[in-house]
Amino acid sequence: MFRPHPPPGAVATAFQQALEAGAALAGATAPNPPVGCAALATDGEILAVAAHRGPGLAHAEVAALEACRQAGRLDAVSALVVTLEPCNHQGRTPPCVEAILASPVRAVWIGTPDPNPAVRGGGARQLAAAGLNVTFAADLPHPMAPRLAAQSARLIAPFARRLRSGRPWVTVKQALRSDGSMIPPAGAKTFTSATSLDLAHALRRRADAIITGSGTILADSPLFTVRRVLDPRRSPRRLAILDRRRRVPAAYLAETRMRGLAPSLHDDLPMLLAQLAEDGALEALIEAGPTLSTAVLASDLWDEHVVIRAADAADQEDRIEVRLAFDLGASA
Repeated sequence: MFRPHPPPGAVATAFQQALEAGAALAGATAPNPPVGCAALATDGEILAVAAHRGPGLAHAEVAALEACRQAGRLDAVSALVVTLEPCNHQGRTPPCVEAILASPVRAVWIGTPDPNPAVRGGGARQLAAAGLNVTFAADLPHPMAPRLAAQSARLIAPFARRLRSGRPWVTVKQALRSDGSMIPPAGAKTFTSATSLDLAHALRRRADAIITGSGTILADSPLFTVRRVLDPRRSPRRLAILDRRRRVPAAYLAETRMRGLAPSLHDDLPMLLAQLAEDGALEALIEAGPTLSTAVLASDLWDEHVVIRAADAADQEDRIEVRLAFDLGASA
């Protein structure tokens, strides 16, 4: 029997909730991408929202359907809204397409295609071949459609970068004083606002590895821990230190391990990035001094540049500037 599909406004709202659920787990899912999913009834009621929580655990679609089943609402599910194309291949878990086809779902809205050229479009085609209505976010008849598609692509951008380039997504974070200096005033560890510190720790939270230089370690002995935001990560975050002359003291490395990080020393950034990708890392955050940061930004090894400009006498708040090295839409 034909079941009417949820209205576009409800689908847009469901996409927003699915994106938020996926983003909340960014930094905990490597080597898998973060993915969110919402299950809807025909009238647009959101019955469940779920996200993939990590390797070997249920994918977002399966988790959302299971939440509906446990609530006794599985029969009411008409559509799924998922930020990434459902998989149709066996991995650590069975294909999501099979779970969808075994459910009452008759419509699937997809945020962005799978970036893997070996499987791209396969899940969508299999669902459509089985008679389901399959539509991508960009084609949603709603003003939010372009933004939802872009946010879906950004959510999995680190996964796509590793897949296509053999390196993690690289974010360079810089905090700058009004005079352009990155160095805090004498006796201070920072010069930015509490809100900016929250952002800095959120960037750490989503990274699989933090990259810095030996000069930063010797000057500040930074902690590099996540302290101001909730961290869903289960495994130690890597601290990769570029230190050709092996100047970093053994005592600092030991203290870093006690703080729950996994430190390592390296000679070359390109080789380090390749190693991180091979180990499954999706995103690396560069928190370093001006020499390393400037060198990376002058290369083709970065993807995102986040600048925190500290407030001066004329400003009420710090200014946050974010730029990408390329157009996500052009690479989708």
